[in-house]
Amino acid sequence: MAKKHMKRQSAPVTWRINRKGTKFIVKPNPGKPYKLSMPLSLIFKTLLKYCKTTKEVKNILQDKEVIVDGTRRKDHRFPVGFMDVISLPVSKENYRVLLNKRGKLVLVKIDEAEAGIKPCKIINKKKLKKAVLQLHFSDGRTMLLTKKQEYKVGDVLLLKIPSQEIQDHFKIEQGSHVFLTGGKYVGHQGKIGKIDNNIIQIKNPEGEQILTDKRYAFVIGNEKAIIKLPE
Repeated sequence: MAKKHMKRQSAPVTWRINRKGTKFIVKPNPGKPYKLSMPLSLIFKTLLKYCKTTKEVKNILQDKEVIVDGTRRKDHRFPVGFMDVISLPVSKENYRVLLNKRGKLVLVKIDEAEAGIKPCKIINKKKLKKAVLQLHFSDGRTMLLTKKQEYKVGDVLLLKIPSQEIQDHFKIEQGSHVFLTGGKYVGHQGKIGKIDNNIIQIKNPEGEQILTDKRYAFVIGNEKAIIKLPE
């Protein structure tokens, strides 16, 4: 039987939690990258600060609508990850999960229009029989396509949520706007200058040149960011 709790000291460094609190904290359900997601319980207690106890979180999830990527969630251990959208219809609040420049998961308040879209990075793809293409995304979701598309690993598809209708396609190429999800420059953004194998050069809004690993680049627009970013 899987453990429902974990030691606070062993929690990912991306979690904004007090390391000197109680010994154990809620462990998220499997399904999303461990370091880039948090259970709803901790989202409400440490990021939104709407609750002090897990019992209070459970009551909210049962009594009020809490929407993640367009689907209502009632499990306090449900993992909410990078680029996910949390919506609270009662208070008309919408948030996107992102990373700040300290590498911590944060919530960025967004408007209702932006709450209906989600960029998803392609991390793997494979051909199935009958010319069906299966895409695997960074948030754990998969998609089957029957039409020929020039989607490559590393590219990002802008999806309408929860329908998963493809709204746009952002290629990882020169001129694209990216957000960095790891490395020394985590949380930074800018335009791709050039790509040399696995090293990518980025020009940030201040005009500085950044060199980082290509795997950390998450494309968020063809020329400019199409989502609101942390300040």
